[in-house]
Amino acid sequence: MPKVFTSKTQKIGEIGENIAVKFLVKHCYLIIDRNYTKKWGEIDIIAEKEGKLYFVEVKSVSRVTLPSFVARETLKTDVSRETKVKNVTRGTLDNNEYRPEDNMHPWKLKRLSRTIQTYLVSNRIQEEKGWQVDLIVVYLDLTNKKAKVNVISDIVL
Repeated sequence: MPKVFTSKTQKIGEIGENIAVKFLVKHCYLIIDRNYTKKWGEIDIIAEKEGKLYFVEVKSVSRVTLPSFVARETLKTDVSRETKVKNVTRGTLDNNEYRPEDNMHPWKLKRLSRTIQTYLVSNRIQEEKGWQVDLIVVYLDLTNKKAKVNVISDIVL
């Protein structure tokens, strides 16, 4: 059963996850699962590319105007029924801006690690199969229907 998002924060999160999925698909990832949930944690996106599994945590933030970024790449996309985002750009943040990735607290990483281990065991993933944890931060400018994506690869749990 699909997850139901009711609060404004949850809806922003859903939009961010949809953008992250489109970003990953554009970069040749196969989406295996979304919102894999156990009572001790959740994995936002499980993807595969070139035989390696990627467990992706998505953090989304909405602003009236987005912070300055160094643009690297643009992906044209349409997301969710409620909001259409025209441009997704991958980039980096200025040093004095709020960083949603800082919300990856040790307890969150511990819960994520336990959930990943549960996924690997319950899906009988062989120990030899490579996997890593990535964080995708999505900055949403809903007024101008734009988003920026920042990928932080291979997070250590």
